[in-house]
Amino acid sequence: MKILVMNAGSSSQKSCLYDLPADALPAAAPAPLWRGSVDWTAQADAAEIAVSTRHGASLQESVPGEPRSDAVERLLKTLWMGETAVIAKPAEIEIVGHRVVHGGTEYRDSVRVTEDVKGAIARLSMFAPIHNPANLQGIEAIEQALGNVPQVAVFDTAFHATLPQAATVYPIPYEWYEKGVQRYGFHGISHRYCAQRAAQLLGRAPQSLRLIICHLGNGASLSAVKGGECVNTTMGFTPLEGLMMGTRSGSIDPSILIHLMRQHGQSADDLDRLLNKESGMAGLSGVSADMRQIDRAIAQGNDRAQLALEVYLYRLRFHIGAMLPSLGGLDALVFTAGIGENAPALRASACQGFEFLGLAVDAVKNVRSPHDIDIATSDSAVRILAIHTQEDWAIAQDCWHLAHS
Repeated sequence: MKILVMNAGSSSQKSCLYDLPADALPAAAPAPLWRGSVDWTAQADAAEIAVSTRHGASLQESVPGEPRSDAVERLLKTLWMGETAVIAKPAEIEIVGHRVVHGGTEYRDSVRVTEDVKGAIARLSMFAPIHNPANLQGIEAIEQALGNVPQVAVFDTAFHATLPQAATVYPIPYEWYEKGVQRYGFHGISHRYCAQRAAQLLGRAPQSLRLIICHLGNGASLSAVKGGECVNTTMGFTPLEGLMMGTRSGSIDPSILIHLMRQHGQSADDLDRLLNKESGMAGLSGVSADMRQIDRAIAQGNDRAQLALEVYLYRLRFHIGAMLPSLGGLDALVFTAGIGENAPALRASACQGFEFLGLAVDAVKNVRSPHDIDIATSDSAVRILAIHTQEDWAIAQDCWHLAHS
């Protein structure tokens, strides 16, 4: 059963093709037959296409950047044309899954795409104006290229739909909650995958576990998962709330924004750019949003880079601590995503201050890129897991289950 996964962002389109048994899902993620991406950021008027296959074939080329649908169509054609072809014809693709950022309160699970679902994705674009339109474009590109192939929407917000109301409602006039202003949470596909994978690694039922999952990439969020359900998360109405991130500020005093508007003439667009693109690690360090470059700058004696890292760790520990009351205890702390998977010193530093929980990192196991292992000492009361998040595989599994329902 061939399942195509589409993950559209504001400036990129990442895709992969799985070939899965029709009778049963494998226990672990198999290597995709094909991976492809389109990047619209490398050149102003062009799109960069990159393709690789499980058998070693590869392709890199530039195509006109507009309209974007043409670049996506070219990417898809590499599935059945040229040296990167892994199928004989488009009809071999049986189902397509899409990451969709915002499902509002309407979608608590993955669903087959219908006209009503497309309408909801478009309507919810007011809450995710950068991502939902791109997700919808990906769905429409498949309609053009593959006709009536079944499609599935897998929502990033769905895993957080189990949050108790007290965690979703902001302390502002209630009528704004009635208009949809509430905590939604994001990175849900990654958090859900890691919760399931943690249970597998620990050999326990998900219903028996209390987890804090740290998704630390350029965007970053935490989730508290109890009995297999999300009960708390750091991102809120938008992905801006919560942790300090690569270029996002995370949570700050809202009066700062009022001050900037009144005293410095900042507009809404100015503040949007400042908070989402000019803050976080990049804004504080003056160096980069990339943790690797921050580390190099610190090694060269850059004080601002050092301060940026210290603020990042302070706020990370602060929010990890804030997750604990939702769980009433902790069985495992999970690190995932680009920084979480590849920064051993940061993982160790994040755990400092939680020794009172009986949590201890094993320095030998805590290597640069551990893959799905427990990096806690043998006598640690809390397990510490480094998990390679696989959102594409999570989407493919949802497609498989819906195809068989």
